[in-house]
Amino acid sequence: MKKRSLNFRDYFLKDVNPVIRFLIISDTVIMGAAGLLGPIFAIFVEDYIVGGNEAVAGIAAAIYLFTKSLMQIPVAHMIDRIKGEWDDYWLMFIFSILIALIPLAYLFINTPWQLYIVQFFLGLFTAFTFPTYMALFTRHIDKKKEGTEWGVYFTLVDLTSAAFAAVGGYIAATEGFAILIWTVVIISFFGSLLLWPIKPYIKK
Repeated sequence: MKKRSLNFRDYFLKDVNPVIRFLIISDTVIMGAAGLLGPIFAIFVEDYIVGGNEAVAGIAAAIYLFTKSLMQIPVAHMIDRIKGEWDDYWLMFIFSILIALIPLAYLFINTPWQLYIVQFFLGLFTAFTFPTYMALFTRHIDKKKEGTEWGVYFTLVDLTSAAFAAVGGYIAATEGFAILIWTVVIISFFGSLLLWPIKPYIKK
């Protein structure tokens, strides 16, 4: 009789191929870093943006989501038309680095329009990472373990984001938003560098 329960080793990525392993670890770190700031972003807008309030925070979030949603289909179409995975990998890696660095802009802006511009570029950069990440994950996922590996991915990302959300609120309250933003940048940058070990496995 086949074993029906999930092997506990899967949660530690023991029986996963290297590409999937590093994709999951990288995104877990990056999304965890985003979780530091995400839940209290509206408080940052209210405290550090002139005229910042709930409406400004809502518009900023809408600009990010609208830009990401509008641009990721053309990006996905572009990478599908180019043979091989080399373009997918480099777009994912480069724009992951850019996403990691863009929170630094929050340290220098103080008007709603500046915030909206930053959110536009954040959405644009994310539009390049999302379809390329999904394309590589789909191609390299282990056969007959598709559900398991996607399940492990979402479980680890969600648990890390939840834990980091609590930590982010504590850092902002005790150390201030500047320290929090630098923490987000450093952790995100490290998460992006975890994509580098995938390079030898990418098909040119």
